[in-house]
Amino acid sequence: METLRWLSAEDVANCVSMRELIDEVRQAFIAYSTRSAVAPHRTAMALPDGTTLTMPAALPDDGTSAVKIVSVYPGNATRGLPTINGLVAVLDATTGEPQTIMDGAYLTGLRTGAASGVATDLLANSDARVLGLIGSGFQARFQAEAVAAVRAVELIRVYSRDAARCARFAEELSTYLHGRGVSADVRPVSTPAEAVDGAQVVCAATSSATAVLTPEDLSPGVHINGVGSYRLDMREIPDALIRRAQVFVDAREAARTEAGDLLPAVEAGVLDWDTLPELGEALIGARAGRESSDGVTFFKSVGIAVQDVAAAGLVSRRAREQAIGQPLTR
Repeated sequence: METLRWLSAEDVANCVSMRELIDEVRQAFIAYSTRSAVAPHRTAMALPDGTTLTMPAALPDDGTSAVKIVSVYPGNATRGLPTINGLVAVLDATTGEPQTIMDGAYLTGLRTGAASGVATDLLANSDARVLGLIGSGFQARFQAEAVAAVRAVELIRVYSRDAARCARFAEELSTYLHGRGVSADVRPVSTPAEAVDGAQVVCAATSSATAVLTPEDLSPGVHINGVGSYRLDMREIPDALIRRAQVFVDAREAARTEAGDLLPAVEAGVLDWDTLPELGEALIGARAGRESSDGVTFFKSVGIAVQDVAAAGLVSRRAREQAIGQPLTR
């Protein structure tokens, strides 16, 4: 019987790089769209102050299954607490034995960033050098890191509603990226329009219920990753932009119940839940990727459990190989 291990956020960070996770999550998207993954739809428990999600999945070919419990409580920022908390349990898919328990919030940030990395690598123009980042919360750092892993980013402009927080975040992000060999200039700006001016890649990572972008401010050929909204009543991306973009989702089934950004276009008959292209389908060539260099592409990410099992499985394997983490008695 293998030793069960507990991995803190720091342990998780020490096990893998973003580039490695992007490669792993790419394969997970392909597994999902080719039906070789087992991925029941997640359950959501809505409470007055937040939402708790339970997300199981398995990649039988890799011998790994996992269950994530994650809570999103937007009001925690005013309490001095993290907005996202969670745990991930990794199990052997053959025996069901638990192998690793790890910090789920940090893993969520990593795998959500990696998903945007996969989408950006597939859909953004190859000469993309400027990133517009909307939001300075927990997810934003991982979004920037992932885009910089697949494109030679030289400039990152960051906007969030709290100017002081935005300035602090930009400084912290610059230090973080430089420590990982990314020499991009990171600048806080005062409006979303400034953030996306001339940007070839835009990441929106907010909890906004209304659109944070204006179509007229975006450059031709831009690729957008929308990762913040995860309910039908939340929207970061304006309907007018959705209507003229090539839209991709992580999973049609999940998008139908959680992608509020897409709802107006679906209700208007511009998009159809049943025919939305999944990222995994585009990765294998079953659906077209970017069709023109000056068109707009949009990846709507609500997050699916195969991302978690892929990322957590890799982290778990590395932790056992390198004896990282705290052994637990069971």
